[in-house]
Amino acid sequence: MRLIELQNESDSLQACAAIGRGVPDTNLRGWGAILLPEALTLAEGLRQSGLTVLQGAKGALALGSIAQIWSAARSIEPALEREQSRNAAQLLMNLAANVESPKPGSAWRLPRSRLPGGRTLIMGIVNATPDSFSDGGAYDPLEHALRLAEEGADIIDIGGESTRPGAQAISPEDERTRTEPAIKALVRQIRIPISIDTTKPQVAKAAVDAGAEIVNIVSGDATGMPRDAAYCLMHMRGTPSDMQSRAVYQDLHGEVLAELQARLEKADIPQERIALDPGLGFAKTAEHNVLLLRRLRELTQLGRPLLVGPSRKSFIGKLTARKAPQRVIGSVAAAAVAAVNGAAIVRVHDVKATREALQVADAIRTSSA
Repeated sequence: MRLIELQNESDSLQACAAIGRGVPDTNLRGWGAILLPEALTLAEGLRQSGLTVLQGAKGALALGSIAQIWSAARSIEPALEREQSRNAAQLLMNLAANVESPKPGSAWRLPRSRLPGGRTLIMGIVNATPDSFSDGGAYDPLEHALRLAEEGADIIDIGGESTRPGAQAISPEDERTRTEPAIKALVRQIRIPISIDTTKPQVAKAAVDAGAEIVNIVSGDATGMPRDAAYCLMHMRGTPSDMQSRAVYQDLHGEVLAELQARLEKADIPQERIALDPGLGFAKTAEHNVLLLRRLRELTQLGRPLLVGPSRKSFIGKLTARKAPQRVIGSVAAAAVAAVNGAAIVRVHDVKATREALQVADAIRTSSA
């Protein structure tokens, strides 16, 4: 079971394909609950409660607003005889509630720090690498981190290994050498939390021992990671050296949702310590990245804060014909769209410009009559 947002004709066709509807309808709009065989007992009840329900060979699609879907599930839940059906109705209510009120960054529980509420948070990128795609070797990591903190970053994310497409892995020893000195120095000079961007448990443990509170894992695999930290689990297929060959999807949002859900369930970590990242640019084409941003709110149904990192990535370059260091305006635009569409945290190179844009985006997002 999952919720899908239907904004245009292609979304409608995707929803029809997901339920195996032989005669697809291109005019569906709003939200739909995709009910696969194990949840089909809900379909008739949702129809009787007033929702339009389309049947297909592989499932059913219940149509309405998020509020209508939630209300319909709540109205039929007490009358359902089987416990499995009641659980399915409760799950649908939870999914709808998560989309209606996406988890803010302040719901991400860190070991020592408390993240601020009421606005989209900014994670500032510090690449302690000579070969990152945007700014490898361009600055001293400590000095750059201090500057980003002054510009308004809520979190500093330090990485010692490039994850650009085609990048080759380095040893844990080399990665620690690049990151530990900056982390140790930073914890003495700033009061905001520090994140280590790594896939290696030994690097993560050393960083946490040095004062980092967050482990940002591009592989999404928390196996063997230290327990005394918060985590961001990202969606990626393969490794940076081969991930772009794996950017093949029949149902982009459905597959990303399922794979992030699997990472969330596999992680032996309290869920309140986890944020999720859809992994823009990681086993994604430019078209995939744009689509993920347009329907980003679907990923909020997982019930965890979303961290999104569009900054200076190649899809921005494809759209603007700008090289990586010149993609500031496009990156800020993507960050603002992400914030309006449900992102709780954005990971960026250009903190000052993004902070100003988010002041406007958040004001629009939270405005009321």
